[in-house]
Amino acid sequence: MQIDRRVVFWVGVLLVALALMFVFSSILLPFVAGAALAYLLDPLANWFERQGFSRFAATMTLLVLFIVVLVALSLLVLPILVNQILLLAENIPVYLGRVDELVTSILQSSWAQSLGVDPAAVRTSLGGLFNQGATWITTVITSLWSGGLALINILALLVVTPVVAFYLLYDWDRMIALIDSWIPRDSVDEVRMLAREVDRVLAGFVRGQALVSLTLGTFYAAGLVILGVNFGFLIGLVAGIVSFIPYLGSTLGFVVSVGIALLQFWPDWIMPTATAALFISGQMIEGYILQPYMIGTNVGLHPVWLMFALFAFGVLFGFVGLLIAIPMAAAVGVLVRYALSRYLAGPLYRGAGQGEQ
Repeated sequence: MQIDRRVVFWVGVLLVALALMFVFSSILLPFVAGAALAYLLDPLANWFERQGFSRFAATMTLLVLFIVVLVALSLLVLPILVNQILLLAENIPVYLGRVDELVTSILQSSWAQSLGVDPAAVRTSLGGLFNQGATWITTVITSLWSGGLALINILALLVVTPVVAFYLLYDWDRMIALIDSWIPRDSVDEVRMLAREVDRVLAGFVRGQALVSLTLGTFYAAGLVILGVNFGFLIGLVAGIVSFIPYLGSTLGFVVSVGIALLQFWPDWIMPTATAALFISGQMIEGYILQPYMIGTNVGLHPVWLMFALFAFGVLFGFVGLLIAIPMAAAVGVLVRYALSRYLAGPLYRGAGQGEQ
């Protein structure tokens, strides 16, 4: 009966937390971003304290350094990104014309005629696909804008996030101690153990994945710029950032960059092939070097589970859901493994009288 009460209590806590997140999802973005920033900087704050800094001095130093680095990167990278985005928008008609030329040359080839391909039917199908793609892109952009990236929310993100991060980082240890004091005493050891495991998985994945994304973004952007692919810096950077979603970043970058390389260098196949080889080698570097050394193999976040969590929380909570999907996936994964271990060691699995010894 005691176990049943504890289960009911923790399920109730989870449901209340999810309900509150759903109700306030439209205003949570700067608070979630601030909490994520405080979590990422807390180990550095602890290091500064060990060097003799007060907690206040450590917090101020880290936030000032973070803002300076962020502004410097923005001044260096943002003009390039804006220029490439504007250039891409201006060249869309040119690329559509190149697509039409490429399709025409393929449809007029001898092998296409030998297969009995109907050029008119193919053009009609491609026109429908282009229209559907444009509609989908417009829908996604509109959804992102209305779901958390409106102008007022961007301003709130820039102004409120540093303030939230400062107070959370400054009070981090006291908050953890306070939350620990609220835990039911007969569950405190289990909760502490699970919290440490969640922190280990989350820290290993998030901090490691940040390094992986930065490395891949630099690799792809530099490679595409060297190959001379139009908008290579923009494509490579986005592919690296999105690589925290398994296979999506590399697949998206591969399709877009190879497509642009085909349109840019057609009928030459050397540069499109080199572009494809760049992303294939990036995937090999990620799988055999970056992932094992920067993240490790024991974080317990399976790619399928991670993708499901990102889509599920994105649908439920919008852009904020994408930010909380990884920590929630880590927490749920730890809880499921713990529940499974208790089940395998208990009488329900082993039979009456064969439970824990």
